[in-house]
Amino acid sequence: MLNRIVLIGRLTRDPELRFTPNGKAVCSFTLAVDRPFSGQDGNREADFISIVVWNKQGENCAQYLAKGRMAAVDGRLQIRNYEGNDGQRRYVTEVIADRVVFLSPKGEGASAGGYTAAPAAPAFGGSFGAAPGDDMPMTSDDLPF
Repeated sequence: MLNRIVLIGRLTRDPELRFTPNGKAVCSFTLAVDRPFSGQDGNREADFISIVVWNKQGENCAQYLAKGRMAAVDGRLQIRNYEGNDGQRRYVTEVIADRVVFLSPKGEGASAGGYTAAPAAPAFGGSFGAAPGDDMPMTSDDLPF
């Protein structure tokens, strides 16, 4: 069985960092991901996908990501349900991130375009953080922290 999802998009709001009663960090944000086609009116449409990032990587996301920044997320799809205060069953679909790569340089917001190499979250590693056309993957020496 396989449950894997890879997304690249921009944050629609600043990340929200909370802590569980056990002290585990959990960060959540929404990623706007463009669809590969235009709608009937000719405009590009986007999907708005809820992302959840746990522990130290979640803390890094809360510290270094902001509204408008571009990020890549590698994780799994999770669908959970609960009973609301009104007794109705509610369903939540979200991506639980295993890795998050920061693709926008510090200070860049939604107005800038393109994919730019930027520091990956320390828990990631690998070549996913490289910009298109780069032959060299990022290393820990490239990280600003």
